[in-house]
Amino acid sequence: MENSKKSAKFYIIGFLLLMSLDTFAQISFKNASAVVEPFVINVDFFVRILSNIWVYGAIAGYIGSFIIWMTLLKYAPVGASFAASHLEIVSVTIVSYYLFNEPLNNYKIIGGVLILLGVLCLAKDEEQHENNKA
Repeated sequence: MENSKKSAKFYIIGFLLLMSLDTFAQISFKNASAVVEPFVINVDFFVRILSNIWVYGAIAGYIGSFIIWMTLLKYAPVGASFAASHLEIVSVTIVSYYLFNEPLNNYKIIGGVLILLGVLCLAKDEEQHENNKA
């Protein structure tokens, strides 16, 4: 029982880190895109990209989330892991609402709730599967 508590804690912390880094990467991309405009393929455009701190934040966020994702896949069940990896859609929607005044409509709210319910259902199914094994 103690081992399952440790693994549950590992999964929760891991997926929260994954969601946070994915969200940070997406927000960094949004901020970078606002700064490097206009999109014209020339030397100035690439200088603006390379001199923008948000571009490096996006790269770091994706590298960090990739490392965490690979670590989680090594230990966590694939079904629940794949579903939980999409939680950043919900977090990006919420953060974008507050930071960028993005509209939050009924479709986004319903979609976020469905994602959360799907993750919970898959996690519960994995838990039952593990209990049946034991």
